[in-house]
Amino acid sequence: MHKDLLRLMRAEQSVRRHLAVTFAAAMAAGLLVLVQAELLAGVLSGRFTAVALAGLAAVVGVRALLAWTQGIFAGRTATGVKSALRHRLLARLQELGPARLAGHRSGELVTLTGRGLDGLDAYLTGYLPAIAVAGVVPVAVLVRLFAADLASAVIVLVTLPLIPLFGALVGMTTKAVTEQQFHALSRLGGHFLDVVRGLPTLRAFGRARYQATVIQQVADAHRAATMRTLRVAFLSSLVLELCASLSLALVAVPIGLRLLGGSLDLTTALLVLLLAPEAYLPLRAMGTRFHASMEGVAAADAAFAVLDTSADAPAPVGASVPQEPLGSGAPLIRLEDVTVRYPGRDDPALEHVSLTIEPGERVALVGESGGGKSTLLHLILGFIQPTEGRVLVDGADLRALDLTAWRDRLAFVPQRPHLFTTSVADNIRLGAPSASLERVRQAATAAHAADFIQSLPDGYDTEVGERGANLSAGQRQRVALARAFCRSDTSVLLLDEPTARLDGRSEAAVVAATADLARDRTAIIVAHRPAMIDLADRVVRIHEGRVIADHSVSTAVKGER
Repeated sequence: MHKDLLRLMRAEQSVRRHLAVTFAAAMAAGLLVLVQAELLAGVLSGRFTAVALAGLAAVVGVRALLAWTQGIFAGRTATGVKSALRHRLLARLQELGPARLAGHRSGELVTLTGRGLDGLDAYLTGYLPAIAVAGVVPVAVLVRLFAADLASAVIVLVTLPLIPLFGALVGMTTKAVTEQQFHALSRLGGHFLDVVRGLPTLRAFGRARYQATVIQQVADAHRAATMRTLRVAFLSSLVLELCASLSLALVAVPIGLRLLGGSLDLTTALLVLLLAPEAYLPLRAMGTRFHASMEGVAAADAAFAVLDTSADAPAPVGASVPQEPLGSGAPLIRLEDVTVRYPGRDDPALEHVSLTIEPGERVALVGESGGGKSTLLHLILGFIQPTEGRVLVDGADLRALDLTAWRDRLAFVPQRPHLFTTSVADNIRLGAPSASLERVRQAATAAHAADFIQSLPDGYDTEVGERGANLSAGQRQRVALARAFCRSDTSVLLLDEPTARLDGRSEAAVVAATADLARDRTAIIVAHRPAMIDLADRVVRIHEGRVIADHSVSTAVKGER
């Protein structure tokens, strides 16, 4: 029995009570097999009168009632254990916080607390009662067989250990492959959620299609692990059934020969033939249910590992519109009378916006939150399409361009950069997957991130917690800037409030890195703080989806301050 689950069940009074009733009902139903076999053998041999049929029917009815009781209370046991474990798990997650769970993706934890712990049903409702029955019924059957026929009892006694022996051998393989299958499922859930959360970043850096391939590979790994588990399940059933069948044949053949020879009476022969299968059946059932319960056991192991942790959608492009080739160098970007309306909202996010951004110009977008600044960036990224008007790049409608090729020319740093659960180096080279480690180091140095990265336990190979949980806000922002530096061939820089929620020291580092990154590029910066606005040639103020001011930086900064 799983020792941690046993401690949990002992701590929950209602669970203990339900489990006790489950065990009692299972063992009572198993022991009634002896009475049922005795009555049936007597009736078939003529030893008992037809009145015994009423007693036999009563025994069958009581066994059915006990099986129903066992099912009810086993279900309540499973519900109580899963509920208690989920409450403890959620409380522990809140206590630890994301920083202490850097090795766990939230997708994996969701899979664990949901689908994973549901796998305990087979363990609590099937395997545990089977253990209780297997510990009592075979012994009781052996005692009765010794009293009825010594030779048959010896055969059963010798062959009976073969069932748990082969079951244990198969069980070790079963446990290993089932753990692999559950870990594959957890990895699939964790990676999928990580990709969904970071989808805007992946699209901006042209890595969305690659991640779709990765998800397919992870899903294939889960499918392969599941098929391995099923193969082992069928093989384990075959081994146990074959072993039990051969053992029963060793009992049945001598019984038939002795019965024909007259050395054994019919009542005893029938009793032995009826009881012998019942000696093997509980062990076979336990082996079968052991396999079915292994996924739940793997989930319980993962849950208790967390408890034991130290407290220390894309915009469509019309297929009929031909894609125009893109030029090179910093482009001219123009918005012509653009209006954007989001579904379910009455007020437009942008309304009749016209704006021209010259090649190599640095433009700061300012205004209150929700005014439409981020929407304007998403228009240029091609994440959304204008409801009215159009966005032009070097005179070509963005809807007619190859968006993948267009985004290859962009470096995007969002307000809340998404870091994936992989190494720092792989996060930096997201937009340039073939970049060498030396190029990654150069990008980190340019983004003023090299010092803190080198202080991490494994340097550039340190695995980042989900969404950068083990990094500060400033460190995450500098990794995102390093990601943009690593794409050295870009001509357009888009930044969405890169210094939001940063302390003064982190802000100074990010501003200095941004100044270097914006050099010789067209830069569009959503900014609130004066230090970022100072980097711009022009400041465009947006209010309630409209451009209400467009000034040179010298005039605009005075008004902003």
